[in-house]
Amino acid sequence: MQVRRWLLALSVGVTGAVFAQAPTTPPAAGTTTAPAGAGTTTTTTVAPGPAAASADAQTADEAFITRVKTLEEQVTDLKEKIIRTKSRLLLLQETVLGGDLSSGARAVIFHRNEMGSQFILESVAYALDGAPIFTKVDAQGDLDKREEFEIFNGRIVPGNHQIAVRMVYRGHGYGIFSYLEGYKFKLQSNQTFTAEAGKVTTMKVVGFEKGGITADIKDKPAIRYDITTTKDQAAARGDQAGTPPAAAPEPAK
Repeated sequence: MQVRRWLLALSVGVTGAVFAQAPTTPPAAGTTTAPAGAGTTTTTTVAPGPAAASADAQTADEAFITRVKTLEEQVTDLKEKIIRTKSRLLLLQETVLGGDLSSGARAVIFHRNEMGSQFILESVAYALDGAPIFTKVDAQGDLDKREEFEIFNGRIVPGNHQIAVRMVYRGHGYGIFSYLEGYKFKLQSNQTFTAEAGKVTTMKVVGFEKGGITADIKDKPAIRYDITTTKDQAAARGDQAGTPPAAAPEPAK
């Protein structure tokens, strides 16, 4: 009987010890579990060291600096291209609008307004061989009051040239013609002319009304070119100034 009581007590103690054992928790993320002996568990936490963090930051800084240098090089290259393009344009303009005084030609261009009071000139733009030489925008009417004025007066190389013109007129009317106030008349035209060496080509670009009183109002605005050519007196005087005087004849013996 005593032996049975002793065995029963021993089994209850072992069972209590088993149920009293603390539960084990799974290792947290970023940890490593390694056996340290029978019935024991050792947990080791692995964290990034300061050297690795410093290396990542240095890599990001180097990438940013490289990107900035690349952008600076691209901007510098673009500036150089702009400067070269500007130099070529200036050289082209000097070639077109330049010329030698003795062998070159000269062009004089006038703007003339012969439009009636129903049309008010608001803006004009002139270009010679693609190079702008005159632009004026005036919505107050002062431009329209000038009947004729000079646009260009300078030397050009002999040969063929082209003048391009753009004029904008605003309709002006009262009474039965009051509907003209809402109209805009845009004229674009170009004319080719030949500049001869040692001569002056004078061109008057005239805005005028065509078609008479029976023409439709929208067909009236037009542009014509009055061109004349004369000898360049300034070049002739320059040639005479550069010619050495003739030698005096020797007295007869």
